[in-house]
Amino acid sequence: MEKKLYYISTAIAYTSAKPHIGNTYEIVLADAIARYKRMTGYDVYFQTGTDEHGQKIQQKAEAAGITPQAYVDNVAGQIKDIWDLMNTTYDRFVRTTDPMHVEKVQKIFKKLYEQGDIYKGSYKGKYCTPCESFWTESQLVDGCCPDCGRPVIDAEEEAYFFKMSKYADRLMQYIEEHPAFIQPESRKNEMVNNFLKPGLQDLCVSRTSFNWGVPVTFDEKHVVYVWLDALTNYITFCGYDPDGNHDEHYKKYWPADVHLIGKDIIRFHTIYWPIFLMALGEPLPKQVFGHPWLLVGEGKMSKSAGNVIYADDLVKWFGVDAVRYYVLHEIPFANDGVLTYEMMMERINADLANVLGNLVNRTIAMDHKYFDGVICAPTAAEPVDEELKAMALALPAKVEARMDGLHVADAIDEIFALLRRSNKYIDETMPWALAKDESKRERLGTVLYNLLESIRFAATMLKPYLPETAEKIFAQLNVEDKGVESLAAFDGMPVGGKVGTAEILFSRIDIPKKLAEIEGVADEKKPAKEAAKTEKKAEKAEKKAKKVEIPEGCISIDEFAKVEMTVCKVLACENVPKSEKLLKFQLDDGSGETRQILSGIAKFYKAEELVGKTLVACTNLPPRKMMGQLSNGMILSAVREKEDGSEDLHLVMLDDGVPAGAKLC
Repeated sequence: MEKKLYYISTAIAYTSAKPHIGNTYEIVLADAIARYKRMTGYDVYFQTGTDEHGQKIQQKAEAAGITPQAYVDNVAGQIKDIWDLMNTTYDRFVRTTDPMHVEKVQKIFKKLYEQGDIYKGSYKGKYCTPCESFWTESQLVDGCCPDCGRPVIDAEEEAYFFKMSKYADRLMQYIEEHPAFIQPESRKNEMVNNFLKPGLQDLCVSRTSFNWGVPVTFDEKHVVYVWLDALTNYITFCGYDPDGNHDEHYKKYWPADVHLIGKDIIRFHTIYWPIFLMALGEPLPKQVFGHPWLLVGEGKMSKSAGNVIYADDLVKWFGVDAVRYYVLHEIPFANDGVLTYEMMMERINADLANVLGNLVNRTIAMDHKYFDGVICAPTAAEPVDEELKAMALALPAKVEARMDGLHVADAIDEIFALLRRSNKYIDETMPWALAKDESKRERLGTVLYNLLESIRFAATMLKPYLPETAEKIFAQLNVEDKGVESLAAFDGMPVGGKVGTAEILFSRIDIPKKLAEIEGVADEKKPAKEAAKTEKKAEKAEKKAKKVEIPEGCISIDEFAKVEMTVCKVLACENVPKSEKLLKFQLDDGSGETRQILSGIAKFYKAEELVGKTLVACTNLPPRKMMGQLSNGMILSAVREKEDGSEDLHLVMLDDGVPAGAKLC
């Protein structure tokens, strides 16, 4: 039977600098999806690579005293090395400086020009160099780029423009008819409400103020706008030909099943890219998934904030699969995840060392201790076995349901639910007690068989996420990995065969000791950094000396200004299971995304009473987990103590006319 096809791509990484772990998350996520699809019978094409043109790169190359090509060659090499280090199974690593791609981009630009979609004009406005984006004055946020928050510059130059408005209604109709095209739902709402409904402006698609880009063949003082160049990688490297002579690879795999991208570039992929494709007469990708960010401690990773963590450093400390597990499991479907060294080590100890590693190790060890490693026939079943068997047999379908919606973290949770149930099964059956009674020997063999078989199920389903660990588990079981098809029945362990050697999969980490080790390495790098900071520290000290002393118990105006109080509309509210105190809010904070906040006010308000209300929340607190769920902020309320010692609480509510996203000041 012919295999089903699946084309998945990542955004191509910008070659301005070495990627940090937040950038690396995307390739690991795409790899897990690609591996899962291959495992379940798909013919997969998985494309990734690098975006190598633009003003920012030209400036960095000039500052480094090398050519732009030499600069991107170096960074592209670093990116590919990290992708390989993370054990990702991409089919093609593309680079936009590839002559083939350059030629196709030139043909695409000319084709769009000749058919009247591109015209020549001049541009005057605000330009963000890091984002390679133009903005109008009204689109800026506090005078800065609305995407990255950095300063913009005034730009005026001759340019070619694409008639975006010509296709806006068609794109709106497409989105309405294909509700899964933009995911998650919050990203779709943001694009529709913030960009399409207000009306699209024509897009500047060439530049003349720098030359590191694809030259426009019929007007060579212009280079193609970097996003038109970059976005077309999904078809040019797949075999698209602007002249219409597409190769068999393109005919086979296009349209892509999913473009996996960061939420910060959702606009380019769900507005510009679909419109370019419409103009070219090509089908649109089936889905664009804008994944959330991985935050470090209190905020987004950035070199200026000094909080960048790199994948290769994490791998050095914890190993590839531990890093893969953390980034895949700890970033929710639609909300940002949080990473600190402490959190990673706690997760490794709790899940990988305790739940997974300990289960495999002691099961193999018990089989060696009680049966010299021989796998016994399960001839003495008891009712307690049935729940474990049923859970194992249901696992493939549960994971499939999660993966179909790209809920990767939830798919991993399904696997670990079986592992936890297996650990509980050991406590219920007490093999060590059975071993003391010769008449219970058959029952002991059955218990160990059930454990070994459950581990085989888990190892099979773990392959897309922890591939090296899955291989090690199969080696300890001493059985061949026969794929998902072998999970149709609970009988895959060969009776009479022997298990392999019990080995530790993940060692428990002494967290204080490891932190000291990590911080010691960081301290070795400090002297070079400190020299660059000396002048800034001196300036701060001078300013501090001039400040009026703040009385005890007071805060400065600068400290107060850091608190971000945002008007939010309550979209949904519900009680948190197993908690008498917590309510879970889904809030519109004006950003285009839904913000989740948990608040301990259930004894003062009923959840259904709060839907539609206008509240105020502190929105720049670091995310934290409450009852296993992420809370991104704190809802403001007023509390007073009554005469009887009890508390009375009132939420801060505003008039419904105050828009979501407005700031209190």
